[in-house]
Amino acid sequence: MSKVFRLFTIWTSISTAIFSLSGCMHYQVNSPLATVDPNSGYRGKLMGQPGNSDELMLFLTFSGGGTRASAFSYGVLEELRKTEVTISGQKRMLLHEVDGISGVSGGSFTAAYYGLFGDRIFEDFEQKFLKKNVQGGLTRRILIRPDNWVRLLSPFFQRSDLAAEYYDKILFEKKTFRDMEARKGQSPMVHINATDMVTGIRVAFHQDAFDVICSDLSSYPVARAVTASSAVPVVLTPITLRNYSNDCGYTLPEEAERVRMEQDISSRSFHQVSNVAVYQDVAKHKYIHLVDGGVSDNLGLRAALDRILALGDFWNTMKYLKLENTHKVVIIVVNAETEVSSHWSLLGKAPTISAMFGAYSSVSVTRYNYETVMLARESFRRWTEEVQKSRCGDGPISTEPGGCGDIKFYLVEVKFDALKDEAERHYFKGMPTSFKLSDKQVDDLRDAAHRILTGSEEFQQLLADLN
Repeated sequence: MSKVFRLFTIWTSISTAIFSLSGCMHYQVNSPLATVDPNSGYRGKLMGQPGNSDELMLFLTFSGGGTRASAFSYGVLEELRKTEVTISGQKRMLLHEVDGISGVSGGSFTAAYYGLFGDRIFEDFEQKFLKKNVQGGLTRRILIRPDNWVRLLSPFFQRSDLAAEYYDKILFEKKTFRDMEARKGQSPMVHINATDMVTGIRVAFHQDAFDVICSDLSSYPVARAVTASSAVPVVLTPITLRNYSNDCGYTLPEEAERVRMEQDISSRSFHQVSNVAVYQDVAKHKYIHLVDGGVSDNLGLRAALDRILALGDFWNTMKYLKLENTHKVVIIVVNAETEVSSHWSLLGKAPTISAMFGAYSSVSVTRYNYETVMLARESFRRWTEEVQKSRCGDGPISTEPGGCGDIKFYLVEVKFDALKDEAERHYFKGMPTSFKLSDKQVDDLRDAAHRILTGSEEFQQLLADLN
């Protein structure tokens, strides 16, 4: 066989392989939406758990932080499952009173899995994800498999697309948001949050948000949404959405349109509505490139705060969720944030570049987390007044149990700072934010979540008020 013929044979084989893989060399494109239908699709007002009481509105937020955040939030789910309360004369597991979960990055894996499979999470999530070397598995797919080398040559198929395929294989079973929607009445609403790398706008995966870009979320893989939420810049590549805005008859809700017309640039509501207007200009925003949700909000708490702003006020939010009779509103914030090592404070030499980048990330995230939590706490008084005014009108405000003014807010923080032992705090905050932890580290995180939640004075006050 001549050298030329051998080269021709090799080239033919490569060309055939590339041709056969060509259909796999482009990311999955989100589908267009023909017409907005507010009564269909994956929306908060259509979801919920069986027997969920109107007495209590319970919302969980799971922060970013790799497997550390996933395991920490999983431990909170375990503890809520063990916690029995009596509501309206019926005994219930507190977990089954959860109305919504907002997840970011590592926390989005736990949130999405619970949203898809419910209590099955306690049977297999630990082995399928928490105690699996997910990072190593993904690295092998990128470095060892020649077919993936060819696919990665395409500018329309990158590392995050491989990651989404891998997460589907090991965890999400190729489920889409149609499968999430099919659990109507069985699972709480789950918000998976990512960040538009161009505008910095937080983008959530639910149909209300996808109406804005005239896209049908139903056929979109949950794994791709989670990948977008955890696409740490540089380590992973953005997940791209197509913007079809102005092709489905979408219009701003009445309250949002009123805010837009007022043009009060000092109003947070105005800026929230302005975010929607950004995507209605398709000429400038034909594509949306999504990266890690922690870039815009590492707690996932902004998803709830922004939603309230978009709906006008807290009373409108309660009406949207059909929870007008709620008397207790609970937000449990699960925060697996890191800390900057104090080691550098003892040295006179300049920190390394990696230490500098780590410090920038940790300091900014920690500061922003604090401001977000404080914003929520400071909003409670205003929300209370909004609910009381809407329920009681011009009449007397009765705060007796069941009265028109009976509304109370609780914010429970589950964070490592609650641990009294300094060495233990440093141990947890020093864990890597990768997707690989030892079995012991995973179990330690779960145990810490149990202890911190049950040791919270705010949580114990909630249980006392319920029981």
